[in-house]
Amino acid sequence: MQIFDTHTHLSMRDFQRDLLEVFSRARESGVQKFLCVGFNFRSSGESVALAEKNKDVYSAIGVHPHDAKIVQAEDFSFLESMLLSSPKVVAWGEIGLDYYRDLSPRDVQKSVFRAQIQLAKKHRMPIIIHDRDAHQDILRILKEEKANEVGGVMHCFSASWKEAREALDLNFYISFAGNLTYPSSRGIQEAAQKVPRERILVETDSPYLKPWPDRKGRNEPLFIKEVLRFLADLRGEKLEDLAQKSWENAHTLFLKGGR
Repeated sequence: MQIFDTHTHLSMRDFQRDLLEVFSRARESGVQKFLCVGFNFRSSGESVALAEKNKDVYSAIGVHPHDAKIVQAEDFSFLESMLLSSPKVVAWGEIGLDYYRDLSPRDVQKSVFRAQIQLAKKHRMPIIIHDRDAHQDILRILKEEKANEVGGVMHCFSASWKEAREALDLNFYISFAGNLTYPSSRGIQEAAQKVPRERILVETDSPYLKPWPDRKGRNEPLFIKEVLRFLADLRGEKLEDLAQKSWENAHTLFLKGGR
């Protein structure tokens, strides 16, 4: 079985003590590729460095809405330089809007979000979207900025089938994480049953969102099988078949079908 964990934060301090063991456990369970995602300037650089050291790791760069308030327009040249210097950078993200914590003013979040969509389009990079309680503004901005030209993924999908369908129409994939397994996630589970196989990705969002029922402690790529198993049961598919299809989808989006 081949599994691609399409959203991790393995460069975070949560993994400094035992990263080699984390990789080993994941690889032994079938996780053969990892996408390490940045969320600010420092973590983007760390993600690129981790990818450069590991053949099966790729990176994404971007500024999360939490950090939008500290970004200046000229700062993005730093991210662009990382992208241009490393072939292991395969996406721009995670970027978007977060109306749950509101750690940056919403108008600033929107401005920084738009700027990064434009940069992703400039460099022909798929976009990784962070969307927390901001579904309609996310979709509206994606439409206005013509993000469908590069597409991307709705990371850790947390909305309903209505929003999923709109995202699919914009050339985006839908990625499911540990929150899919939570008993309260009925809307997400309904969407998961309806999303076409050709547009499904899976992720752990490690170290966050450990799957149900053992939500205590750190999440890690090893547990992506629990997400896949739940999703396969929900859709009435075989685990191995869904793992293979999500593997192919990840290559199509991030690696242009190769590597």
